[in-house]
Amino acid sequence: MTTRPPSDDATAFLAAQRAPRDSEGAALDALFRKATGFAPRLWSGGIVGYGSYDYTYASGRSGTSLATGFSPRKAAISIYIMPGYADFGDILSRLGPHQMGKSCLRVTRLARIDTDVLAELVAAGLADLARRWPIRA
Repeated sequence: MTTRPPSDDATAFLAAQRAPRDSEGAALDALFRKATGFAPRLWSGGIVGYGSYDYTYASGRSGTSLATGFSPRKAAISIYIMPGYADFGDILSRLGPHQMGKSCLRVTRLARIDTDVLAELVAAGLADLARRWPIRA
């Protein structure tokens, strides 16, 4: 996921969300700050990201992406764990109801999942990413 350079407007973006995404966004912001140690940055597409990394694939394609984050979308909250969820089946089985994409997890309501398990997943995702690419604030 390559996006335009992030801005520092993440807090204002989260505060501008309608209920219940405003309170869910605040709760996720606290969870991600604690799990990552990074301040939030607003990436394109309304994604609140924590940390970033530069990548270059064998094909020569390169870019910069957020290390982890979320987006409080209208239909569901999208949670991003880079580069994917391949090795996290045991954690995901304890999370609660969710849908998955390659590196995007969708939940309809934060109250329906176990946020302690989500924090564990975020930390595991960052550790996995750090084995592949250096992560920076």
